[in-house]
Amino acid sequence: MPGIRRAWRRSAAVLAASLALSAALTGQSLAQPDTGPGATTAHTAADCPSVGGRWADDGPFAVTKERAGLGHTILRPTELGSRGCTKHPVIIWGNGTFVTPVIYDGLLKHLASHGFIVVAANTTQSGTGHAMLGGLDVVKKTADDPKSPYYGKVDLEKVGASGHSQGGGGAINAGADPRVDVTVPIEPGPLGSVGALKGPMFILGGEHDPVVVPELLVIPRYESADHIPAVYGELAGATHVTPAGDGGGFRGPVTAWFRYFLMGDQEARGEFFGADCGACSSPVWSDFRRNARATGHGG
Repeated sequence: MPGIRRAWRRSAAVLAASLALSAALTGQSLAQPDTGPGATTAHTAADCPSVGGRWADDGPFAVTKERAGLGHTILRPTELGSRGCTKHPVIIWGNGTFVTPVIYDGLLKHLASHGFIVVAANTTQSGTGHAMLGGLDVVKKTADDPKSPYYGKVDLEKVGASGHSQGGGGAINAGADPRVDVTVPIEPGPLGSVGALKGPMFILGGEHDPVVVPELLVIPRYESADHIPAVYGELAGATHVTPAGDGGGFRGPVTAWFRYFLMGDQEARGEFFGADCGACSSPVWSDFRRNARATGHGG
C-alpha cells in the first residue's frame, strides 16, 4: 500500500486541474437554476415525494445553497419540512484533493433537490473524515436553534457519507462514526479502513480511472467488507473526473442508494437488492457485485 499511496499522491495536482476542467465542460455552473420539477403525488415510506424511479433527474425540491461559517457549504431544500417531508436526512460530503465543493456543485444540488440536507466540507484535504463529521455538529447546532429554519426539520438519525477520490477515503473514515448509517465512497483514495464501517456501503469505481485503479484501490476494499452489506459498481466508460460537475452516470445510482437507506424509498431498494435487482444486469456497469450480506439484505 505505501507504493500505491505515493503514486496516488503524485497524481493529485493533475487530478485537481482535470476536475476543474471537467466541471466547466459539464455546464454545471453556479448560474444554473436551483429549482426542480413539481412534486408527484406518490410518496415514499418516509412521506417524502416519490420520483417514480427517476433518480438521475432533478428531484421535486427547489434548492438553497449557503455557507455555514468558513468550514462548510450547505445545499438543502429551500422549504424545509415541505411536500410531505417533515424531516430531512443529512449527507456529509468530502472533496477530492486540492478541490472544493464548487467542483461538484451540480451533483450536490441534485441530492438536495431530492430532499437531502447536504453538508460539504470546504477543505481540500478531506481524507481523515474529520471535517466531514464536523458538518454534523454544524447542522445539529443550527437544528437546535428555535429561530433557525432548520429547527425540528433535520433527521440526524438518518445520515450518509459520500465523497470523491480523497473525499471517498474520507467518507470511509467518517463511516466509522456511529452517527453515520451508510456510505458511498466514489473512486476512493487509499485512506480509511473499511473494516471500521458499521453500516452498508456502495463503493464505486470508474472503468477507465487511471488515478484510483479499481483493481488496486476499490475492488479489494469491497472484498474486505464482508461484515456489512456491500455493493460494488464500476461505471462503464468512467474516468476519474466523471463525478465532477453533475456527477455523470454516478448521479442516479448514488441518489437511489441514499433514497432507499435514508428515506425508505422502496422503489430504490429494487435497484440493489432482491433476486431481480435492476443494477445487476444494467449495461451502465462494466462490473457490478454484491457480497453475501447484500444479496441477503431484505430477502
